[in-house]
Amino acid sequence: MSIDLEAINAERERIKGDYLQDSGDRPPSSAQGLHHFALICSDVRATIDFYQGVLEFPLTEIFENRDYAGSNHFFFDIGHGNLLAFFDLPGLDLGPYAEVLGGLHHLAISVTQEKWDHLRGKLDAAGIEYLVESEKSIYFRDPDGARLELLADPLGEMYGTKVL
Repeated sequence: MSIDLEAINAERERIKGDYLQDSGDRPPSSAQGLHHFALICSDVRATIDFYQGVLEFPLTEIFENRDYAGSNHFFFDIGHGNLLAFFDLPGLDLGPYAEVLGGLHHLAISVTQEKWDHLRGKLDAAGIEYLVESEKSIYFRDPDGARLELLADPLGEMYGTKVL
């Protein structure tokens, strides 16, 4: 399969010209922020052990999911008033995690360089495989296969480029 990179790059520039506004001209967002991002997990304890135990995201609440009796809805603090949430759906055979069009590719979470180094050591200690890119990003999978990235860049920046 051949990809026409010249055409893709030209289309990206057209999209930027059509949609991207300079920060001074850009209207404010209608959103207040990310309330929570919800994922599905197969094992509540394994998920808590990973996100709270390895990644050090504190568990903030757990209660029954209003949409599915017996299902847990639980939350982790990922900083700045943002939450990462999970559901388990007991009794449903959802199969293994899969990256599909329209689905989750990865979730990038900003951390300081010091915390990045610390958490990389915790991933090593836990035997979790990962890939490091540009000495700023570390990619790995959670217990159900969802891909995560710890990014040692400030919020609103990525590899030296201001994105917000």
